[in-house]
Amino acid sequence: MKTHIDLNADLGEGAPFDAELMQIISSANIACGGHIGDTNSIRATVKLARDNGVRIGAHPSYPDREHFGRKSLNLTPCQLVFSLTAQLWAIKAVSIEEGVSVAYVKPHGALYNDAARDPELARQIAQMIREIDPELALMGLAGSELIRAGREAGLDVIEEGFADRAYLADGSLMPRDQEGAVLTDPQAVLLQALSLSQRVDSICLHGDNPEALNQARMLRNGFQQAGIRICAFADPRDAIVGDAAFNEVQDED
Repeated sequence: MKTHIDLNADLGEGAPFDAELMQIISSANIACGGHIGDTNSIRATVKLARDNGVRIGAHPSYPDREHFGRKSLNLTPCQLVFSLTAQLWAIKAVSIEEGVSVAYVKPHGALYNDAARDPELARQIAQMIREIDPELALMGLAGSELIRAGREAGLDVIEEGFADRAYLADGSLMPRDQEGAVLTDPQAVLLQALSLSQRVDSICLHGDNPEALNQARMLRNGFQQAGIRICAFADPRDAIVGDAAFNEVQDED
């Protein structure tokens, strides 16, 4: 039985409780200008992550602020690479200035779901990441084309599951426009997270969910009761994590 799990959240998206979530999660997917965000929001979120010992990830999207990155766009490979490169360098530049590093890339929204199914799109993303920084890991839906492309490109991969999203029978996420796509029952969220913790490297909570903070606290307590520590790996391939490698949160609630 696994005794540790990474807990990540999408942050820097204007939600009111980023600071509180940073005290619980171990990895932060920081919006970097595609669906939302600018230099100021990136810097504020990077600082929060740094001050809480949270691993930093880039969260690039289709360039689609109008639909919050949740609409698929028909971009040419050059257009896509240009946009994603600009977003990735936006957060890398801020992180360098703040004395920290970006550890991984997790696409957002429609780009994430498209890349999970489309081998060519997944290959383009993985290759772009490798050309910018081969030390970056790639986070994607467990068992997806994006994970496969990351491995083929020689990247470290982080296989992800979702505590607060419903799944289809093929392992893909239920589209958000379908009823029940976002889980709201606390017990269902906890049970799904506990089950996924034995099969994936990282579990996501959506930071823009109004219940995200309550769910994060519930998951922290549920994991602790199950003997599972919330921690981020310095290297996703590590099998053993020592006490210095994780950010253990005290029960202040």
